[in-house]
Amino acid sequence: MSDSSAPVITVDGPGGSGKGTITQMLARKLGWHLLDSGALYRLTALAAVRQGVSLDDEAGLVNVAAGLNVAFEPTPAGEPVKVILAGQDVTADIRTESAGDNASKVAVMQPVRDALLQRQRDFRQAPGLVADGRDMGTVVFPDAPVKIFLTASAEERAQRRYSQLKDAGVDVNIDALLEEIRVRDERDMNRSAAPLKPADDAQVIDSTGLSIEEVLDRCMAAAGQA
Repeated sequence: MSDSSAPVITVDGPGGSGKGTITQMLARKLGWHLLDSGALYRLTALAAVRQGVSLDDEAGLVNVAAGLNVAFEPTPAGEPVKVILAGQDVTADIRTESAGDNASKVAVMQPVRDALLQRQRDFRQAPGLVADGRDMGTVVFPDAPVKIFLTASAEERAQRRYSQLKDAGVDVNIDALLEEIRVRDERDMNRSAAPLKPADDAQVIDSTGLSIEEVLDRCMAAAGQA
């Protein structure tokens, strides 16, 4: 059960804008709970593939989403949150480019979003929640006292992702990454179900050219209003 009195800071924005890193840093500094909502869509897509459910089978995907057994576990600073699906660590499995692309396909289906909506709201617990996603401030927590929309140029986001993958030993083409990001942005911004956009009362922070510390400082200043 959610605690509707617990404050929420929403951090929305496109993939590669730094939301994951910033929300973990904010949650640690504030001592609040963390929701990686994008992981839920990645997990739904991953679970569907593993269960042999087609990604265009809307009814099948709703069933997968409704039965999703997921937990988030905190990790040391600088590491991605650990994601557990049905008792198995799938953190690496859901962070691939194909997993992100599959999640974007799943997320356009309103019945799937409906199935995951209450699950996301149940993460709202005292002393507070930092929620990372694409529609946290517009749909999931519209009453959040602080809403941040974190963005960056497509070129910068592609470069960040390229560096991450190269550091992980993955052979990747930056031009292909940039094209994937642009295609995903176009799909996310123009989908009929909860399109990617800042909430009317969100503070927009462009992280292009900023260090992670500079972005965190700006977000912490906003968090002071929660």
